[in-house]
Amino acid sequence: MADNATLQSQYLAQVEADLERTTKEKTRIAAELAALQEQLTALEQDHALLVGVRQTLVGATPAPAQGAGPVGVPADAPTVPRARTPKPAARTRKSSAAEKPAAKSATAASGSSGTPTLVKLVAADLTEHGEPRSAAEITTSLTQAHPGRKIQPTAVRNTLEALVAKGQSLRSKQGRSVYYSPAATAPAPAAAADETAVATA
Repeated sequence: MADNATLQSQYLAQVEADLERTTKEKTRIAAELAALQEQLTALEQDHALLVGVRQTLVGATPAPAQGAGPVGVPADAPTVPRARTPKPAARTRKSSAAEKPAAKSATAASGSSGTPTLVKLVAADLTEHGEPRSAAEITTSLTQAHPGRKIQPTAVRNTLEALVAKGQSLRSKQGRSVYYSPAATAPAPAAAADETAVATA
């Protein structure tokens, strides 16, 4: 029991000390708050007085003309924006750059107008030789006849197949090799085989 009484008295002393401390702090903050409130009231009065003085001064002084124009032109007259002058150098450079591709394409078109198409070259080669020929043989012949023109074997083979589809050429297969001949003078596959055997012998 003595221990409980001692512990209780210690707690009571701690609580009273804390209560006294908080009371003093409360009194101090209340005093500071009152002082700040007085300062705020004084500032509000000063602010109201200054606003009244400013309004009096603004009302007594004529307002300056805003946006005054040149001499002889009213201030409220609409201002006309100055016309923008184009840049001739940039326009000339742009137009010349646009004309270069057109000139180049025109030159290419004129240069290719007189060149026979690959279809005509292949058909002419078949007619000229009048015998079954492979796509590789035709490619070699056309490359030698037209050294300045790039002729691909795949393009020649596709052209030959197109001629076969149109009925302008015939296709014969001998073993693993495929031969093409013009439709008018296309020999039978057996005859073509004999001619090939003679040629190779």
